[in-house]
Amino acid sequence: MKIATWNVNSINARLDHVLTWFREASPDVAALQEIKCVDEKFPTEAFESLGYNVAVHGQKTYNGVALLSKYPMEDVHRGLPGDETDEQARYIEALIAAPRPIRVGGIYLPNGNPVDSEKFPYKLGWFERLNARARSWLALEEPLALIGDYNVIPQPRDCYDPVAWAGDALFRPESRQALQALTHLGFTSAVEARSPDPHAYTFWDYQAGAWPRDHGIRIDHILLSPQAADRLLACEVDREVRGREKPSDHVPVIAVLAD
Repeated sequence: MKIATWNVNSINARLDHVLTWFREASPDVAALQEIKCVDEKFPTEAFESLGYNVAVHGQKTYNGVALLSKYPMEDVHRGLPGDETDEQARYIEALIAAPRPIRVGGIYLPNGNPVDSEKFPYKLGWFERLNARARSWLALEEPLALIGDYNVIPQPRDCYDPVAWAGDALFRPESRQALQALTHLGFTSAVEARSPDPHAYTFWDYQAGAWPRDHGIRIDHILLSPQAADRLLACEVDREVRGREKPSDHVPVIAVLAD
């Protein structure tokens, strides 16, 4: 089973680009972030024509997440529990009814900048809610994958210039500690466990020649519960996609699990 995550930075603006990759890579399950459209505007039929079931949690202009699966999806949840006032579309979850079922949570974690605004506490609070959600599912001892754009650079090696990012919400100690607290619940990072690339950057800014200079960061992650990690065979970052015409500033991350 191939499980992928990709922040597409507007699904309708990059539909041809995204569909080309789906035809080539043919993931069994994929989580998309920053679709930037309401549910009705998501190009569902285009993905159904490729054999995917579609679940969307959209938002006009900003945010928005979706799950695509070649298998039926059951028990779909839209929105992260724990804050009824949160209207941002950043989380979607479903049980993938494959021959060996797995629950997948698609995540677009808040950026958190600027750190001296309300956005940074919102990011950390969102992390706490995600941690609580993860603990509730881990207690069931079932295969679980929490995948998406976490907006966190885990280690200095995951950034082309740690000094330049030192004060950014993506690299602040509080953000990195929150990610560590989540992984310490028992999750395995697929990239860290199986990627052959020592840097495995997943994001390059559109500005200042970041892509040709390889000034990247790793902020897109696939975290697997012990029951899912036991099936992990390989993981890759498809960085070639960033060099194509009209790309997203993120690239897909793909984990391969034993069927």
